[in-house]
Amino acid sequence: MAKKSPTQQMCNRMIAVAVTLSIILVGVCGVSLFNIMIIHGKENSIEAAEQQLSTVSLTAERGDILDCNGKILATSATVWTVYIVPKNIEDTEKARLVADGLAEILEIDAEKVLSQTQKQTAYERVKSKIENDAAEKVRTFISENKLGDIIGLETSTKRYYPNGNMASTVLGFVGDDNQGLSGIEYQYDSTLEGIPGKLVASRNARGGDMPFNYETMVEATPGGSVKLTIDEYVQHVCEKYLDEAVTENNAGNRGCVVVMNVNTGDVLGMAVKPDFDPNEPFTLYSETDKKTMEELSASSTDQKEISAKRTSLLSEQWKNKAITDTYEPGSVFKIITGSAALEEKKVSTSSTFNCPGYIVIAGTRYNCHQLSGHGAQSFINIFENSCNPAFIEIGQRLGSNLFYNYFRAFGFTQKTGIDLPGETTGVYYTADNMGPVELASESFGQTFRITPMQMISAVSSVANGGYYVKPHIVKEILDSNGNVTQSFSTEKLRQVVSEETSQIISTCLSSVVENGSGKNAYVAGYRMCGKTGTSQKIDKVDESGTMLYVASFCGYAPADDPEYAIIVIIDEPRAGAYYGSAVSAPVASSIMGEILPYLGVEAKYTDSEYESINKTVPETVGMDVEKAKQTISAAGLSATVKGDGDTILRQNPAAGSASPSGGSVVLYTTEDDEQSTVTVPDFSGMSPSEAEQKAADVGLTVDLYGLRDNNKNGAVCYKQSRDAGETVEYGSVITVYFKYTDVAE
Repeated sequence: MAKKSPTQQMCNRMIAVAVTLSIILVGVCGVSLFNIMIIHGKENSIEAAEQQLSTVSLTAERGDILDCNGKILATSATVWTVYIVPKNIEDTEKARLVADGLAEILEIDAEKVLSQTQKQTAYERVKSKIENDAAEKVRTFISENKLGDIIGLETSTKRYYPNGNMASTVLGFVGDDNQGLSGIEYQYDSTLEGIPGKLVASRNARGGDMPFNYETMVEATPGGSVKLTIDEYVQHVCEKYLDEAVTENNAGNRGCVVVMNVNTGDVLGMAVKPDFDPNEPFTLYSETDKKTMEELSASSTDQKEISAKRTSLLSEQWKNKAITDTYEPGSVFKIITGSAALEEKKVSTSSTFNCPGYIVIAGTRYNCHQLSGHGAQSFINIFENSCNPAFIEIGQRLGSNLFYNYFRAFGFTQKTGIDLPGETTGVYYTADNMGPVELASESFGQTFRITPMQMISAVSSVANGGYYVKPHIVKEILDSNGNVTQSFSTEKLRQVVSEETSQIISTCLSSVVENGSGKNAYVAGYRMCGKTGTSQKIDKVDESGTMLYVASFCGYAPADDPEYAIIVIIDEPRAGAYYGSAVSAPVASSIMGEILPYLGVEAKYTDSEYESINKTVPETVGMDVEKAKQTISAAGLSATVKGDGDTILRQNPAAGSASPSGGSVVLYTTEDDEQSTVTVPDFSGMSPSEAEQKAADVGLTVDLYGLRDNNKNGAVCYKQSRDAGETVEYGSVITVYFKYTDVAE
């Protein structure tokens, strides 16, 4: 074989090296490819899939809140969120189309939407919680302009409170995320919120859905519903009369009312005024609060200060005064002092007391509200007269230890445990730090603070035979199908006083309403028991330096078989009167007068009450005149005939309506009889006799409300059912509300 030349040898070596390098390179590439395809193949496949899948959370429908009869107080409905995908917008022309179109449909700022289109993101929320009609317009806009990869809609839910501000401080409200923020919405959030679902769907490279490739959905589980002990009608009545009282008395620190079943602890009504609309909870509703913000905004440029003040006012607006605010109960607490002393046999029904107008304890003088004194009094008399010296004496007989033991047993040292958030407890002396002076003050309801809920719970213990019953506001929990999953029954926690003590105190409190400081709480047909209270706020005065007060009434009915208790608090009345007897007792009368018949409590009228109660107007249309007059007379009413016809064509008041005994019914006999109208007079400040005469002068009938056994002495009109100056039909009935001015406590 011929020897290869050096050049050829070099070439052969270069070829060999190249082959070797090629083999190595192929090996390396093969390993890398194997690693990519085999070892990391699963991981990369998952990553790729995730990049192509879209997961949308499906909001669970929040459960309803219902009243005790199943009427809806809070509910949820499907709404929509409109969003855009800015990165899919190709040019300014399309951006303008999207911005202008959505702005017109959703009634929002087009320039703001336009700025969102320029962000080059995959998701920008345009507007949340739009209704179905607007959502349908958006869908049409998308379809007509082929914008499916740019504009999208997501479902969510919106909370509705169909009765507006009714029971708002009880119900609470939810945030933008449908999470409960206060009231029942917060307390039972985990029950109401349900379990969210999700929708997983394929998306193309532009972010649009690919509905036929892959889609799966885990449906949301609706929340359970909460049925309350609140009765919608009772709540309405409480709010109506409380709102009137807060306005009439110019209450500086709101007012509250609670109505409770004394035997079960069921809260049927819980009202606070002023309150708010939970549909728009971040709006200030109190005129005083609005004025405060207006003045601050005009005087300050510090936005942090303005924001902080607004937050503070909103926080106060949302508070449930019945459980969050404490107050000195004043003379209402004498119910507790008297019950404890009677139970411990420190007093009896035959006990007597002498009031010279004051009492001195450990060098401290305590005056009676009647400075001249009450003189000799029986055990019932000291309740009727609300005599401070007598109850101070009773407190001293009890002593600090016994007094504190009953204070604790009646529930004043701890929260009631009602199923609402934010409940507080009060401030008080214990037996260890309660000297004779502190004991004296506490005996008539001063120098300690409690909540209205604690007070009505304690008084209910006296009413029901002596048992402390835990108050509650939730009756049942229901699942999404309406099945009851949990019920809340009556909890009798302890017996505080005996049945005998309970009956004796009820007799005393009934006499308070019949003959004493509580007579403005009188309700015809029902023996009301109760006690008024007027407590001075020693640490607070108004702008003029005048002392401020809390006016209250707490009581129950009927006296012989108590069923329902009520407490009325008007905090800082500033319209002149401030006694509980003049401010709060009439509110209790109006509320109980309407709700007791509704709740099925049978009225038991005295002979005099029966004679004066309203009569039902009979039907006379179609009758001849003489028969109509006889029918009206037989119903205890009088007839006024208009026209010279033979047959009754219409009447006023209408058949079935109520009219006071002896009231006039106008009977029209001819078609051409013009329906005459009259202007309602202003009855405020008038006596019952003056109001009757004034009404008769203009052709109206007045229904005199609030007069005990038709006793007109010392009563003046403070309110009327139709406003002065209003035009009404001749013969109409106007309810005129009276209160006695000869009581002070």
